[in-house]
Amino acid sequence: MKTASKGSLRTTLPMRKRRMAMVQTAPAHAQRFAVNHFNQKRDRRRHFRVRISLIGRFMRENKQEYPCKLLNMSPGGAAMMAPIAGEVGEKIIAYYDTLGRLEGTIVRVFEGGFALKLMATSHKREKFTEQLTWLTNRKSLGLPDERRHDRIIPKRVLTNLQLDDGEVRQCRVLDVSLSGASVYMENKPDLGMSVVLGRLRGTVIRHHSEGIGIQFTDIQGPTAIKRIFN
Repeated sequence: MKTASKGSLRTTLPMRKRRMAMVQTAPAHAQRFAVNHFNQKRDRRRHFRVRISLIGRFMRENKQEYPCKLLNMSPGGAAMMAPIAGEVGEKIIAYYDTLGRLEGTIVRVFEGGFALKLMATSHKREKFTEQLTWLTNRKSLGLPDERRHDRIIPKRVLTNLQLDDGEVRQCRVLDVSLSGASVYMENKPDLGMSVVLGRLRGTVIRHHSEGIGIQFTDIQGPTAIKRIFN
């Protein structure tokens, strides 16, 4: 059986097969390094990134919050600008009005920001894909943002806020929309906590100077909002 020469390998095999042939003839430790390198490159390219500009906030492991701007995102990762970069390996929770909650680990720090590897279920990744497709096509198609809702000042401002541990606190609703509410309260629940505002379930997605911002689990109809808050 004839052994192919380097020249014949170069002319008869595709590039990927030539590389694998070279790996197979290398020492064992070099083979392991090369295979890991190929796998890492493949993993990095598993998701296509979309350039996107959204303003939001993120929380570090020490519970400190900072503003941030999303630069690009894929279902598996994101890059964002921020005044504080954080540290590689640190877990981050970010919130954007259109995308909701992003949770992940910092994998790279660059000047003015950091890159995040997202921690999400397959269902959540599919949802990210749909959201990114919508955001990418919305402007070119001239479509409105269905998640943007006008806020109103409710007539009935005092209500109860139930926390995920069952504790009930009285609060004052500053404004409300079909998708969320801004609530005045001094003792603020943690970001990401599930709550019930009146009879509406939601999640604490923002802390502000007067209290918290809540995103409802489901988009409400105008009739339901009027019935609860007016």
